[in-house]
Amino acid sequence: MHTSASMVTGIVFAPLGLVLVFTAAITPQWRERQARLGPGSFLRSGGKGQGTKVRSGSMEVLILLRSDGLWESCLQVENSELKQCWPVAGPYQRDPRVRLAQGLILTSLFLCGTGIVLACIGVRCWTDIPLRGIAATGGLLVVIAGLLSLTALGVYTHNLTRLGMEDPSKGINIPRFPPHLSLRPAGSLYFGWLGSCLQMLGGSALLLSFKRPRYPTCPSCPKLPVCPACRSCPQITNKPETDVYEVSC
Repeated sequence: MHTSASMVTGIVFAPLGLVLVFTAAITPQWRERQARLGPGSFLRSGGKGQGTKVRSGSMEVLILLRSDGLWESCLQVENSELKQCWPVAGPYQRDPRVRLAQGLILTSLFLCGTGIVLACIGVRCWTDIPLRGIAATGGLLVVIAGLLSLTALGVYTHNLTRLGMEDPSKGINIPRFPPHLSLRPAGSLYFGWLGSCLQMLGGSALLLSFKRPRYPTCPSCPKLPVCPACRSCPQITNKPETDVYEVSC
């Protein structure tokens, strides 16, 4: 079967987008901040593999990297294997914007997976004619999944420095981080943005499956103006520029 370019594009880009969004969802690098240990926490030199240190006289300062994701937070000594992670908790976990992002990402993953399954059934490379309606429906689900993940990423990015700064259950304002602990976007956000764009691109390509290509008319079947051409028709198969679809005649 001759598979259209739009179907091939959609069936390749949609799974790539799903993998990237899933990777972004499970990794705890949506935002991060660095901090130096205070003067009371200085460590003397000589420890091997203790991370990045800034020398202050005969003392050295450890640089700590704190990162937050949707379901996990981590603390790591920069440039070191010392790392500890724990499930998100406290005001950050209770923040409605974090919960909104969690729900949108989970819904996006479910819809994208369902859309890819429908697209695979619709393309049906092992048969003669694809099920265009099913493939396009899968593309529509993938597009919706991309929109949901883009919304989640946009909400999180827009409120990046305010997430967890207020406890909604108690109405307590938590002081902002000092300048040297300023929050910034981390790597998982970029994976999410790229994956969402690939979902939109792949879903849009699959949506083009609704458009049926016009097949050449077989002179022996004048009553079928739009039908797959048979290889038994020499008037058509002798034209090199004509795409011929193999079907049972």
